[in-house]
Amino acid sequence: MLRVQIVDDEPPARERLRQLLEEIGSVQIIAEAATGPEALEQAARLVPDVVLLDVRMPGPDGIETARHLSVLEEPPAVIFTTAYDQYAINAFETRAVGYLLKPVRRDKLAAALAQADRLTRPQLLRLAAAAGTSRRTHIAARRREQVRLIPVAEILYFQSDQKYTTVRHLHGEDLIEESLRALEEELGERFVRIHRNTLINADHLQGIERGGDGRYSVLLRGSALTLPVSRRLAGELLERFRI
Repeated sequence: MLRVQIVDDEPPARERLRQLLEEIGSVQIIAEAATGPEALEQAARLVPDVVLLDVRMPGPDGIETARHLSVLEEPPAVIFTTAYDQYAINAFETRAVGYLLKPVRRDKLAAALAQADRLTRPQLLRLAAAAGTSRRTHIAARRREQVRLIPVAEILYFQSDQKYTTVRHLHGEDLIEESLRALEEELGERFVRIHRNTLINADHLQGIERGGDGRYSVLLRGSALTLPVSRRLAGELLERFRI
């Protein structure tokens, strides 16, 4: 029996999926959620086999939520439910992603459940890019059996150390398993590399100082730390911020 979670911000859509699942049988509805963060909290705690996930939701949308679900210790299979136009549907089809076009039909739902498979992170990245939502609004960090969503706007810097990357934010720090290169490519001009192992949030840059040895360091609002700037990147940093 599949353990299924329903995620949609519209109550009538959740009700329709619930009725269809009850008609299909051989499934157990273990949770319903109206937002991405609520869905993530439930999934970390209840460990569903399959998540029926609306694509268009306020806050983190369905695609971003799926990316966060993928960091769980036991990530669920994801089947998107969507009212996207045909062009966007083609992007889903070409990536072999499970999707159901609204209004959802019982036979389509049954077939999708029978073929449900877990998405890999590279698949989710390609899907996000195709749908035009490649930049996340939050970064997910796993803490034991829970997942914490960190707003990108509150992140001060990322710092890599071999396998892990430290996310320093306004409320502390967490570890994630994402490379600086991938984060830099996704988050774009908002974040600036100041060292081979450090990426800072330009919105929190307070100042750039030059020490007696001629080396530069940056000061970030919300942190008492100073972070060193590599000689190779100093010129680019100074030029960008016209120091």
